[in-house]
Amino acid sequence: MKKPFNHFSALAPKYEAYIKPNLPEKLLSLINLPIQGRILDAGGGTGRVSQFLRNKSARIVIADQSLPMLREAKRKEGLQPICTDSETLPFPENTFERIMMVDALHHVNHQQQTADELWRVLKPGGRIVIEEPDIRKFGVKLLALAEKIALMRSHFLAPEQIAQLFSSPLASSRFENDGATAWIIIEKRTGC
Repeated sequence: MKKPFNHFSALAPKYEAYIKPNLPEKLLSLINLPIQGRILDAGGGTGRVSQFLRNKSARIVIADQSLPMLREAKRKEGLQPICTDSETLPFPENTFERIMMVDALHHVNHQQQTADELWRVLKPGGRIVIEEPDIRKFGVKLLALAEKIALMRSHFLAPEQIAQLFSSPLASSRFENDGATAWIIIEKRTGC
Protein backbone atom coordinates (compact mmCIF):
# COMPACT_ATOMS: atom_id res chain seq x y z
CA MET A 1 0.00 0.00 0.00
CA LYS A 2 1.35 3.41 -0.98
CA LYS A 3 1.91 5.91 1.83
CA PRO A 4 0.04 9.22 1.51
CA PHE A 5 2.03 12.31 0.59
CA ASN A 6 3.57 13.91 3.68
CA HIS A 7 3.31 17.68 3.29
CA PHE A 8 5.53 18.38 6.30
CA SER A 9 8.39 16.15 5.18
CA ALA A 10 8.33 17.85 1.78
CA LEU A 11 8.35 21.33 3.34
CA ALA A 12 10.88 20.62 6.11
CA PRO A 13 13.97 22.35 4.67
CA LYS A 14 12.02 25.57 3.98
CA TYR A 15 9.34 25.30 6.68
CA GLU A 16 10.66 28.12 8.85
CA ALA A 17 11.04 30.36 5.80
CA TYR A 18 7.28 30.02 5.25
CA ILE A 19 6.22 29.99 8.89
CA LYS A 20 8.62 32.36 10.63
CA PRO A 21 9.69 31.53 14.18
CA ASN A 22 8.51 34.21 16.59
CA LEU A 23 8.87 34.45 20.33
CA PRO A 24 5.73 32.68 21.60
CA GLU A 25 4.97 35.14 24.41
CA LYS A 26 1.40 33.99 25.06
CA LEU A 27 2.42 30.33 25.07
CA LEU A 28 5.30 31.09 27.44
CA SER A 29 2.96 32.79 29.88
CA LEU A 30 0.45 29.92 29.75
CA ILE A 31 2.94 27.07 30.03
CA ASN A 32 4.36 28.71 33.16
CA LEU A 33 8.12 28.47 32.72
CA PRO A 34 10.87 28.12 33.84
CA ILE A 35 10.78 24.65 35.34
CA GLN A 36 13.49 22.23 36.46
CA GLY A 37 11.93 19.25 34.69
CA ARG A 38 11.19 18.18 31.14
CA ILE A 39 9.09 19.69 28.38
CA LEU A 40 7.54 17.67 25.56
CA ASP A 41 6.81 19.48 22.31
CA ALA A 42 4.37 17.03 20.69
CA GLY A 43 4.25 17.45 16.93
CA GLY A 44 7.05 20.00 17.34
CA GLY A 45 8.55 19.48 13.88
CA THR A 46 11.59 21.70 13.29
CA GLY A 47 11.67 23.04 16.85
CA ARG A 48 10.30 26.33 15.54
CA VAL A 49 8.66 27.04 18.92
CA SER A 50 10.84 24.93 21.24
CA GLN A 51 13.97 26.85 20.34
CA PHE A 52 12.63 29.76 22.41
CA LEU A 53 12.32 27.56 25.53
CA ARG A 54 15.88 26.23 25.65
CA ASN A 55 16.95 28.22 28.72
CA LYS A 56 13.70 27.62 30.59
CA SER A 57 13.82 23.87 31.21
CA ALA A 58 16.30 21.10 32.02
CA ARG A 59 15.36 19.16 28.87
CA ILE A 60 13.16 19.72 25.80
CA VAL A 61 12.04 16.72 23.77
CA ILE A 62 10.47 17.18 20.34
CA ALA A 63 8.26 14.28 19.27
CA ASP A 64 7.29 14.27 15.61
CA GLN A 65 6.73 11.63 12.94
CA SER A 66 8.53 13.53 10.16
CA LEU A 67 12.23 12.67 9.98
CA PRO A 68 13.01 15.61 7.68
CA MET A 69 11.40 18.00 10.18
CA LEU A 70 13.36 16.41 13.05
CA ARG A 71 16.61 16.77 11.10
CA GLU A 72 15.98 20.50 11.08
CA ALA A 73 15.26 20.42 14.85
CA LYS A 74 18.50 18.52 15.49
CA ARG A 75 20.44 21.51 14.15
CA LYS A 76 19.16 23.61 17.06
CA GLU A 77 21.18 23.24 20.23
CA GLY A 78 19.40 22.00 23.34
CA LEU A 79 16.58 20.12 21.62
CA GLN A 80 16.21 16.33 21.68
CA PRO A 81 14.25 15.10 18.64
CA ILE A 82 12.43 11.74 18.82
CA CYS A 83 10.70 10.20 15.79
CA THR A 84 7.27 8.99 16.89
CA ASP A 85 3.64 9.70 16.32
CA SER A 86 1.64 11.32 19.08
CA GLU A 87 -0.73 8.37 19.46
CA THR A 88 1.98 6.01 20.79
CA LEU A 89 4.59 8.02 22.66
CA PRO A 90 7.67 5.99 23.71
CA PHE A 91 7.90 7.47 27.21
CA PRO A 92 6.94 6.05 30.60
CA GLU A 93 3.98 7.43 32.52
CA ASN A 94 4.52 10.72 34.36
CA THR A 95 7.63 11.78 32.41
CA PHE A 96 7.01 15.46 31.62
CA GLU A 97 6.27 18.48 33.80
CA ARG A 98 5.02 20.43 30.78
CA ILE A 99 3.67 19.41 27.38
CA MET A 100 2.88 21.69 24.50
CA MET A 101 1.34 21.01 21.13
CA VAL A 102 1.40 23.98 18.79
CA ASP A 103 -0.71 23.99 15.63
CA ALA A 104 -0.53 20.20 15.38
CA LEU A 105 -3.58 18.54 16.98
CA HIS A 106 -5.69 19.03 13.86
CA HIS A 107 -3.08 17.08 11.86
CA VAL A 108 -2.97 13.88 13.95
CA ASN A 109 -4.81 10.74 12.85
CA HIS A 110 -6.48 9.96 16.18
CA GLN A 111 -7.04 12.97 18.40
CA GLN A 112 -8.48 11.07 21.36
CA GLN A 113 -5.52 8.65 21.37
CA THR A 114 -3.17 11.62 21.22
CA ALA A 115 -4.92 13.28 24.18
CA ASP A 116 -4.76 10.01 26.13
CA GLU A 117 -1.02 9.70 25.46
CA LEU A 118 -0.29 13.32 26.40
CA TRP A 119 -2.22 12.80 29.63
CA ARG A 120 -0.40 9.52 30.34
CA VAL A 121 3.09 11.04 30.07
CA LEU A 122 2.20 14.22 32.02
CA LYS A 123 3.33 14.24 35.65
CA PRO A 124 0.80 15.00 38.39
CA GLY A 125 0.92 18.74 38.98
CA GLY A 126 1.91 19.23 35.32
CA ARG A 127 0.35 21.25 32.55
CA ILE A 128 -0.50 20.72 28.88
CA VAL A 129 -0.96 23.72 26.59
CA ILE A 130 -2.47 23.08 23.17
CA GLU A 131 -2.37 25.97 20.70
CA GLU A 132 -4.71 25.56 17.74
CA PRO A 133 -6.40 27.70 15.12
CA ASP A 134 -9.87 28.55 16.47
CA ILE A 135 -12.26 26.80 14.08
CA ARG A 136 -15.09 29.00 15.34
CA LYS A 137 -13.54 31.89 13.35
CA PHE A 138 -14.40 32.36 9.67
CA GLY A 139 -10.78 32.69 8.54
CA VAL A 140 -9.90 29.38 10.18
CA LYS A 141 -12.87 27.73 8.45
CA LEU A 142 -11.30 28.87 5.16
CA LEU A 143 -7.92 27.47 6.27
CA ALA A 144 -9.59 24.15 7.10
CA LEU A 145 -11.15 24.06 3.64
CA ALA A 146 -7.79 24.85 2.01
CA GLU A 147 -6.12 22.02 3.94
CA LYS A 148 -8.85 19.61 2.81
CA ILE A 149 -8.33 20.67 -0.81
CA ALA A 150 -4.58 20.11 -0.36
CA LEU A 151 -5.43 16.57 0.85
CA MET A 152 -4.09 17.20 4.33
CA ARG A 153 -5.98 14.97 6.75
CA SER A 154 -6.73 17.93 9.01
CA HIS A 155 -9.61 17.75 11.47
CA PHE A 156 -10.12 20.94 13.47
CA LEU A 157 -11.87 20.95 16.84
CA ALA A 158 -13.32 23.86 18.79
CA PRO A 159 -11.56 24.65 22.11
CA GLU A 160 -14.41 23.08 24.11
CA GLN A 161 -14.07 19.85 22.12
CA ILE A 162 -10.33 19.75 22.74
CA ALA A 163 -10.85 20.24 26.48
CA GLN A 164 -13.36 17.36 26.45
CA LEU A 165 -10.66 15.00 25.15
CA PHE A 166 -9.15 15.20 28.67
CA SER A 167 -11.94 13.66 30.73
CA SER A 168 -10.03 12.42 33.77
CA PRO A 169 -11.41 13.47 37.16
CA LEU A 170 -7.92 14.84 37.85
CA ALA A 171 -8.07 17.16 34.83
CA SER A 172 -8.95 20.82 35.04
CA SER A 173 -9.09 22.78 31.83
CA ARG A 174 -9.66 26.27 30.57
CA PHE A 175 -9.09 28.04 27.31
CA GLU A 176 -8.18 31.45 26.03
CA ASN A 177 -8.30 32.92 22.58
CA ASP A 178 -6.88 35.87 20.74
CA GLY A 179 -8.15 36.46 17.24
CA ALA A 180 -7.89 33.22 15.27
CA THR A 181 -5.76 31.37 17.86
CA ALA A 182 -7.01 29.38 20.85
CA TRP A 183 -5.00 27.99 23.75
CA ILE A 184 -6.38 25.08 25.75
CA ILE A 185 -4.71 24.66 29.13
CA ILE A 186 -5.11 21.32 30.91
CA GLU A 187 -3.68 20.72 34.36
CA LYS A 188 -3.22 17.34 36.03
CA ARG A 189 -4.11 17.68 39.69
CA THR A 190 -2.28 15.51 42.16
CA GLY A 191 -4.42 12.70 43.56
CA CYS A 192 -5.55 12.61 47.19
